[in-house]
Amino acid sequence: MEYGKYIELLRSLVRIPRVTGDEGAAADRMEAFLAGEGVPCTRVRNNVLARSRRFDPAKKTLALDAHLDTVAPAAGYSRDPFDPGDDPEKVWGLGSNDDGGSVAAMTAAFCALWERDLPVNLMLVLTCEEERSGPNGAAYLYDAGGFFTAQAEFPYPDWVLVGEPTGMQAAVCERGLLVLDGEARGVSGHAAREEGVNALYLALDDIARLRAHRFGRRSPLMGDVKLTVTQIEAGTAHNVVPERCRFVVDIRPTEQYTPAEILAELQAVCGSTLTPRNLSNRSSATPEASPLRAAARALGIGTYSSPTTSNWMRIRCDAMKIGPGESARSHRPDEYLLAAELRQAIPQYIAFIERLAYGNTME
Repeated sequence: MEYGKYIELLRSLVRIPRVTGDEGAAADRMEAFLAGEGVPCTRVRNNVLARSRRFDPAKKTLALDAHLDTVAPAAGYSRDPFDPGDDPEKVWGLGSNDDGGSVAAMTAAFCALWERDLPVNLMLVLTCEEERSGPNGAAYLYDAGGFFTAQAEFPYPDWVLVGEPTGMQAAVCERGLLVLDGEARGVSGHAAREEGVNALYLALDDIARLRAHRFGRRSPLMGDVKLTVTQIEAGTAHNVVPERCRFVVDIRPTEQYTPAEILAELQAVCGSTLTPRNLSNRSSATPEASPLRAAARALGIGTYSSPTTSNWMRIRCDAMKIGPGESARSHRPDEYLLAAELRQAIPQYIAFIERLAYGNTME
């Protein structure tokens, strides 16, 4: 395996600004790289897709999914965020860890196995707009009626490995995200005359009810749904009873509830109007009986519950999150990936794919 080639691929990606919505040049780079490896690929809305040479519709399909985009550079970088440096053992820069490491490692594993006649098909899925869960990335590909269900060339996969920085441990579940904008409405009046109905008091009562609420279904993997009120705003002057009070609720669902179910349950105990910003950021979990879990166990890969969201929330088949790098480095100044992490990830992905493909016949 030419590890150096994939380390340089990662460096070339860091040099390309690719903040969400501006991934075109990064998609160009990946198209050119795959062409150089003799691998045909398809460009769909700045998503780059490829499938194994011996693709057979009769076989099940495993997709390797990583994202091309980054967040904007965080404040506090001590170096150019688009300069990967020349340290042979460390790649610096924006997107090196999240998610360039997974892009490079998954591309390497795919290219290594591209011509193999495996018992399963392989697809490489490099997506755009992951960081903001935009409409042209995983949502366009994986959602019901999306690209994978609308044509036959790239069928909906049976399994997906989601590449994110997990230290090459397997995240077998991740919490979703539901943000609610609450609004209590009262009646304005003069504070000195005790007029009106104070919307701030109404909101505080509702916030107390939300904090006291307990969801009945507890996840064996993630525990309870987490709820935190993070913002509140009311009033126009010290002597005016506020007629409106707005507050924000941050909720981290488990796989036991859909966002819509959580919204309905909380609205039933709350007089304030609760408006969701998005109902699609659901929680995800790998079933205990999943072949992905079996492959991880066979290879001695540890598992854990991830607190962060990813493309997984859009995927409607058996999936697992695993990739090089550490989540704590993401979205922070002076992001980096160690070359050793990339060299570890590539053969581990290959071993995982082979274990999934051949199962117990490898014993």
